[in-house]
Amino acid sequence: MIRINQLRLPVTHTKEDLEKKIGKALHLPTEKIKEWKIIRQSIDARKKDSLLYIYTIDVHTDREEQVIRKAGSKDIQLSAEQPYCLPSPGTTFLPHRPVIIGEGPAGLFCGLMLARAGYLPLILERGEAVETRTKKVASFWNGGSLDPNSNVQFGEGGAGTFSDGKLNTLVKDRSGRNRMVLETLAEFGADPAIVYQAKPHIGTDVLSNVVRSIREEIIRLGGEVRFSSLAADLTVPEGRASAVVLAAGTAIPARTVVLAVGHSARDTFQTLLERGIPMEAKPFAVGLRIQHPQEMINHSQYGPHGAELLGAASYKLTHQSRNGRGVYSFCMCPGGFVVNASSEPGRLAVNGMSNHDRAGCNANSALIVTVTPADFGGSGPLAGVEFQRRLEEKAWQAGNGRIPVQLYEDFQENRPSSRLGEITPCMKGAWTFANLREVLPECLSQSLLEGMEAFGRKIHGFDRPDSLFAGIESRTSSPVRIPRDENLESSVKGLFPCGEGAGYAGGITSAAMDGIRVAEEIIRRYAPPARPETDLSRQHKKDRSTDSYE
Repeated sequence: MIRINQLRLPVTHTKEDLEKKIGKALHLPTEKIKEWKIIRQSIDARKKDSLLYIYTIDVHTDREEQVIRKAGSKDIQLSAEQPYCLPSPGTTFLPHRPVIIGEGPAGLFCGLMLARAGYLPLILERGEAVETRTKKVASFWNGGSLDPNSNVQFGEGGAGTFSDGKLNTLVKDRSGRNRMVLETLAEFGADPAIVYQAKPHIGTDVLSNVVRSIREEIIRLGGEVRFSSLAADLTVPEGRASAVVLAAGTAIPARTVVLAVGHSARDTFQTLLERGIPMEAKPFAVGLRIQHPQEMINHSQYGPHGAELLGAASYKLTHQSRNGRGVYSFCMCPGGFVVNASSEPGRLAVNGMSNHDRAGCNANSALIVTVTPADFGGSGPLAGVEFQRRLEEKAWQAGNGRIPVQLYEDFQENRPSSRLGEITPCMKGAWTFANLREVLPECLSQSLLEGMEAFGRKIHGFDRPDSLFAGIESRTSSPVRIPRDENLESSVKGLFPCGEGAGYAGGITSAAMDGIRVAEEIIRRYAPPARPETDLSRQHKKDRSTDSYE
């Protein structure tokens, strides 16, 4: 295949325009091109009156090396990309099927890869199936009670199910896992364009269906998924995993356990600490959600008419504050909602989500500030967890259980808000006015104020007085890391810490990729377990046995 980089066309181009551009770049008539596909598509919006798509294209034709020489461009070369493939199975006997704790992106993709390779995984999910979970979350947002085991954080698909479904990652990947994740999501119902878009997203409304379809495929291939199955304990005699104990008391034999619990599994972290599983506190970031009119963001990023062609615009902002802390936007949700993402009674956290069409009137993102173990006010691996909890308790108290909201001008003046400006909140869950300066440590508030000034110089109107803050955004990433060796295994043998909760990922795509890595390691090491006999096959053997004795 020939790879063409930096192919530029107006965003209004047609498929025929792109084919002609490919032919022109290669000095070939279009009929000589046997096949082509888009590898990457990004947007060049530097000139608002001349918006461009920038493409990377793979092309199949005859005499490809000769065509490359004739084209004579550094942007045209042979493609070195190899299709992703699972490793060959190992030979070590596996006495029990692999057990995966958690069905977020890491657990889901680990389970899918193991199921495809014939390893019959068992996935244990403390929350409910996505269909039931979605209804329960909607009920909570409308005033219903919080279920600590099935909410925005816990349940099938993990915390990412109630998000924008953003799939961009900073992970440098030469293995093909990144593209494998995107292709798999498209295979199970996501828009196929996510495979090549520079900033792909699925949308909460579509993602729930994709997650369910992957689960159904795992089951079809011989795996099992158990919902409302909280893994309450691990049995680790002599430093080796031997069983997972459910909250109901059932012990499931397991010599291979994938720990993909997500960043909010605080009770699980406590259990691991009590069982002597090595863990350490790690830096993360906390802050507030901010809302602006989506139209304002569109105009800044794309010009007056760009959104009509490109849809709702996103942004990414960073600033280094004078006190040395990083301030940056995170989980930006165009045309989305700020949601109540709490998982513990008496504590409140927020997140952002968008549907596939990103048609809401507001843009929102987290504006977060880096924190380190020195900020946590405690010691031990779970000091970051307690730091999060203190902030969430203050947020719950500030809003009396509702999402606390404050105008930026009131945040500046350290006073509670009492009215809205021109921005109407787009929320999932009840909200109320409050003073968020009373929730955040003052050093973080000062960093946010400095960041807002800097961001206002980058996006006109970002620091407008009626911008809406909501808090607290405390679950940006895991506050702990569970160390693992070069073979992805904990010092407790047979235990594979995985994904965002273990401290090895930072979003849907990177968590899914880490789940695939762990699945590869299990496949390389072990032979597939014997497939359980069906009742019919057991009866067949019994009949044959009886015949032999006759």
